[in-house]
Amino acid sequence: QVQMVESGGGSVQPVGSLRLSCQWQDGDSTYCMGLFRQTPGKEREVVSSIDPTGSASYEGDVMGRFTISKDNAKNTLYLQMNNLKPDDTGVYYCAAHKLVECTLFNLIMVVTATQVNYNWGQGTQVTVSS
Repeated sequence: QVQMVESGGGSVQPVGSLRLSCQWQDGDSTYCMGLFRQTPGKEREVVSSIDPTGSASYEGDVMGRFTISKDNAKNTLYLQMNNLKPDDTGVYYCAAHKLVECTLFNLIMVVTATQVNYNWGQGTQVTVSS
């Protein structure tokens, strides 16, 4: 498993913006990568994913507001979040895994599988409130 370190969270008002960053440690750009959100009392959910070619996928509610990208030279994954809503509040985590088919479903299934015992980072808190 590759370790990812999240940063960039904060507190903003509704319709504000934030950019999250996730740095991975091993220089390998062939992972399926994604960002996940967890709120108290709820399961961790996948927000967006990006495959090794840069093709992105988004959970329905964030489509058109969030943009995922990565800079392989810097080993950094980004999530630009615009027009933030209170429902976007949560702790955001990054994850990466080798997958034959990089999709939102496949990524969350593999990193949440008990037998995988994924080594999550500390996450970064995003709070959207007026």
